[in-house]
Amino acid sequence: MIRLVGVHKRFGSQPVLKDINLEINRGEVVVVLGPSGAGKSTLCRTINRLEPIDAGRIEIDGVALPAEGRALARLRADVGIVFQQFNLFAHKTIVQNVALAPVLVRKLGKADARQAAMQLLARVGISDQADKYPAQLSGGQQQRAAIARALAMRPKVMLFDEPTSALDPEMVQEVLDVMTSLVQEGMTMLVVTHEMGFARRAADRVVFMSVGEIVEDSPPDQFFTAPRSDRAKDFLGKILTH
Repeated sequence: MIRLVGVHKRFGSQPVLKDINLEINRGEVVVVLGPSGAGKSTLCRTINRLEPIDAGRIEIDGVALPAEGRALARLRADVGIVFQQFNLFAHKTIVQNVALAPVLVRKLGKADARQAAMQLLARVGISDQADKYPAQLSGGQQQRAAIARALAMRPKVMLFDEPTSALDPEMVQEVLDVMTSLVQEGMTMLVVTHEMGFARRAADRVVFMSVGEIVEDSPPDQFFTAPRSDRAKDFLGKILTH
């Protein structure tokens, strides 16, 4: 479903992704872990060309990701992405935020788009907040609305770039619960996160990155109990002892 072959990315003279080779199958959940500066978020953002790559190839469902143009827009519609910040339109209600892209991109009628948006808000547990504005919601509710907005495009793949890192601790679980429900429904997902419990529980594979490279790619049980690399052992030693 997602395939990266020989992907390289630099910011100026600084390499941030080095020869990334990664394949994610349909229905698979891959969690990307690693220290700050490892290239995790950059990896996530290259998958729908929010960050252009300098070399290599990225495919979504067997189709190479073009650099620009309408073909890129069509493929992007198949890839939902949720960021640290919710990026909701402040001047639109929650239901309007969720319904907007299907109207503009999928050319869905407004009434149908609103009905679909309400179903998605119910799915993430905030249908009672539909006619409020983002500023009236908690951070956890706003992030759930952002997930609903991404799902409104009926994506084949969902990318999560540290979706809980900007939330107060008591709001983290409500977002993780929604993500876990997507896992149970068979959504193909790549998740950049520091939530080790979610990685253990929900991932089919854990990809560990360090300084722009994939160092390990293994099932979560193996990664958390018997990591192969010294870098992963050091990372887990620091994370799991706190």
